[in-house]
Amino acid sequence: MQSNFRIFSGRYFLYLIFTVVLLSVAVSCRQHGISGVVLVEGGYIQGTVGKDMTVFKGIPFAAPPIGELRWKAPQPVGKWDGILMTTEFAKAPVQATDDMGSISEDCLYLNIWTPAKSDDEGLPVMVWIYGGGFSQGATSYSYSDGEALARRGVIVVSIAYRVGYLGFLAHPALSGENEEGVSGNYGLLDQIAALQWIQRNINAFGGNPDNVTLFGQSAGGISISMLCASPLAKGLFRRAISESGGSFSAGREDSYPGENMRTLAMAEKAGERYAETLGARTSDELRNLDYSVFARPYNATGGAWPNIDGYVIPDDQYRLYESGNFNDVDILIGYNSDEGASFAEKESDGYIRSVHERFGEYADELLNAYPLLGGDTVNKSARDLLRDASFGWHTWTWACLQTEKGKSNVFMYYFDQHPAAQDRTMESEIGSPHGYEVGYVFQHADNCLQGDDVLNRQIGAYWTNFAKTGNPNGCNLPEWPQFTSAGHQVMYLTGKGCHAGPVPDEESLKVLDRYFAWRRNR
Repeated sequence: MQSNFRIFSGRYFLYLIFTVVLLSVAVSCRQHGISGVVLVEGGYIQGTVGKDMTVFKGIPFAAPPIGELRWKAPQPVGKWDGILMTTEFAKAPVQATDDMGSISEDCLYLNIWTPAKSDDEGLPVMVWIYGGGFSQGATSYSYSDGEALARRGVIVVSIAYRVGYLGFLAHPALSGENEEGVSGNYGLLDQIAALQWIQRNINAFGGNPDNVTLFGQSAGGISISMLCASPLAKGLFRRAISESGGSFSAGREDSYPGENMRTLAMAEKAGERYAETLGARTSDELRNLDYSVFARPYNATGGAWPNIDGYVIPDDQYRLYESGNFNDVDILIGYNSDEGASFAEKESDGYIRSVHERFGEYADELLNAYPLLGGDTVNKSARDLLRDASFGWHTWTWACLQTEKGKSNVFMYYFDQHPAAQDRTMESEIGSPHGYEVGYVFQHADNCLQGDDVLNRQIGAYWTNFAKTGNPNGCNLPEWPQFTSAGHQVMYLTGKGCHAGPVPDEESLKVLDRYFAWRRNR
């Protein structure tokens, strides 16, 4: 009895010391501002303290989606003992890679860069959602390091979400076990869970949960478009920046850039075909597969893309906006001048054939709007049509619909800075490819064209001004007019001098608008 009491007393004494240490750390954090230790849901976390920045990497915002939680909505994060070290990025979601050690199903983590000196500063919060075609992506890429951007007086958060088949596989068996009768939009549910976590915890890092701005590029920008239309995301953010995003096309069986949406029924059929290639027919058989099978290169029979499920995405987004059913927040949206540079047809025969295959009875009208004039215009016409069908029309349509149906601010841009690697004699032909603006947004001058420091600073100021106030203007920047029904003005972001102007190729966009209306009503 006495021996057992001594053992118990010793353990109790150690526990008491540990508790006192934690309480002392918590008091220190409260008295001296944001230090390396912060209390969040789950427990204490330890970050990295710098001179003017505190950084936390790999904070869990949901339970690991493994085992029975594979293809389930994200569940609450569990509690941990002691102090969790959050000084390294978590592994990337499962995706095609040669480095299997860099990916994991246990991937639902976020990162925070905060310049706050105390937890009551109420700084604006900018939440980054990565791109990658919904089949790849990670928060650990160097180009999306948030430190330089955060120095402009905002807190930067980057969030992870499941991609590929683990993030977007729709299947009748998975829908059958879901209480909403849906499947496939797990990656979007991850994003929503991360935003909910931010609402509950960001004040501990000096952030204002009532002033959250989403920003993302490509699939990240498309995700933001979807979150702006999802009732599940209502109230989770106040503003949105979409770079080369938007998702306003109707669902269709076959998939083209800019027309990737499917209805749930279409996505389930595609999911069944994909599961059969793996020898799986039931949800149990799918969950018993090793995660490595989902790290193979993308297979077009599946469909690693969100679907119109009537729950996360209630309907065709165009129809939602047309009827006023969307989250009416301030938006800053745009696209790049040469989005199609990496993908377009280079031969005239191939270009004409692909236009007829995709656009059907509107092919000839679009070939007139994006004509072949000889020389390099074969490639340029193909690039411009691909740019507008994939990004330009979606962005322009989003701006037009929100201007008509909403009350919040709408700002639109056209990024036209030419890559440093291009021969300067070709500058008139080669514009800004897909994703080229990201280095400027994150204030990474080494990723920008030499001598671009002015444009780099201007874009950083525009983005953070918008996050702070809902208006990009201020700081003696060139005036950026709102996009309105009376004036479709956009901001041309270019090293030659940022300036306002008309929507590029708007008459051609109107032809595409008639095509998309035809598709929507078929």
